[in-house]
Amino acid sequence: MSFDLVLFGGTGDLAWRKLMPALFQAFRHGSLPQDGRIVGVARDDLSDDQYRELIQSRFSAVEGAKRPSPEEFKKFASMLHYLRMDLSKPDDYAKLADLLKQRDASTVVMYVATAPALFTQVVEQIAAAGLNGPKTRIVLEKPLGHDLASNRAINAAVGKVLEEKQVFRIDHYLGKPSVQNLFAMRFGNALFEPIWRREHIANIQITIAEDLGVEKRGAFYDQTGALRDMVQNHALQLLCAIGMEPPINSHADAIRDEKLKVLRALKPWTPESLSLHAIRGQYTAGTAYGERVQGYRDEPGVDPDSRTETFVALRTEIANWRWAGVPFYIRTGKRLASRDARIEVNFRPTPHAIYRAPTGNVNKLVINLQPKDGLELHMLAQAQDNRQRTNGNQSAAAQLAPVQLDLDFDKRFGAERVGAYERLLLDVIDGRLNLFVRSDEQEEAWRWVEPLIDSWESDGGPRPYAAGTWGPSASSAMIARDGFAWGEEQ
Repeated sequence: MSFDLVLFGGTGDLAWRKLMPALFQAFRHGSLPQDGRIVGVARDDLSDDQYRELIQSRFSAVEGAKRPSPEEFKKFASMLHYLRMDLSKPDDYAKLADLLKQRDASTVVMYVATAPALFTQVVEQIAAAGLNGPKTRIVLEKPLGHDLASNRAINAAVGKVLEEKQVFRIDHYLGKPSVQNLFAMRFGNALFEPIWRREHIANIQITIAEDLGVEKRGAFYDQTGALRDMVQNHALQLLCAIGMEPPINSHADAIRDEKLKVLRALKPWTPESLSLHAIRGQYTAGTAYGERVQGYRDEPGVDPDSRTETFVALRTEIANWRWAGVPFYIRTGKRLASRDARIEVNFRPTPHAIYRAPTGNVNKLVINLQPKDGLELHMLAQAQDNRQRTNGNQSAAAQLAPVQLDLDFDKRFGAERVGAYERLLLDVIDGRLNLFVRSDEQEEAWRWVEPLIDSWESDGGPRPYAAGTWGPSASSAMIARDGFAWGEEQ
């Protein structure tokens, strides 16, 4: 199969940090169709060879095992080309059309890795140049809009020139092997489904923690914040994967129909729940990696008086028969105590205790997303201690101790693992929509977070927390009101 992949923003951070390494890995694994061309598009004045040299130099920042050898890159570089474009000029889109006509590939992928404010302009110009035919697929990066109104405007503009099946709204968390295994665990096995409901589950916690600050993205992040950057997309997609009903089949729309039902069933925000169940914070100077680091407002590109949140903790519920009354907790932030993305499914205690057990919630399923990838099933087993015996008889109140079953997918599958962007890029080329977000899903997610956006515009601002901690103490107080604790506090 022949393909052309046009990468708008071809010299940008996302291109060299994520997309080019992913495309190279697909090339190395032999899964990238050989009859392909990758065209970087940007305003820089570069030749094809200069662009290849630029991309090769960026591979020095990629982890060692994923770096190409000189011979490997030489072969990969034959697919790389460059076109200088000003995205505001129609004549430059005509140049792109002429370039694509030279090969007339069977599939044309337009990857728009630009600022969201340019999405509408780029899509409209693509159509004006006649590049929106049936073989065209467009990839849109998050965040898709700044609020519900801007998201609707972008989707409306895209919908005028492309069919929904041609639009790939990317959320790279859906491409993570661990998230795909979450679907496999739920819908490919009979083990958990009978207990995957309110009668057996006490609470579910979703944590996406980063130990780094905003790095070189201060100006972008200060206009975005943790709610838009992580909750509206990644966290809610994980919540949907955990909470959705089994789809009737594995087709894209069957899966996305069930995710949409979850989003529509999320309890709406009220003034009381906004006050009690929505915590936002902003990191101040603290200690990370054993070193003193600066606070958010001192980061390059950040407003010294910024009210942008770098931490969010939320409590919500899915108001349906399966989940009624089960709290779902979402927590995400920067400059936290560790880099850790996981989902904890905490089961209810046994209805009648006949053993002496340790305190805390010890029956739980932990789905590790990063940096570890796998499942941990935490259980109790009888402690082998001779002191439990009295007069040669087993004590009536035997002591239990926590144990766990650890399924490490990286160890089990090793080199067979495919990275998130590699999987998603191959799916775009092949036209598979299962791991991409539909427009109505996205709008429903924006609709749910918009009351938070509106409320935080007029409140007292984010709560401070020291870098290297787990966020504001109000986050722990929020979950403690229900009688629970975050995973690391249990």
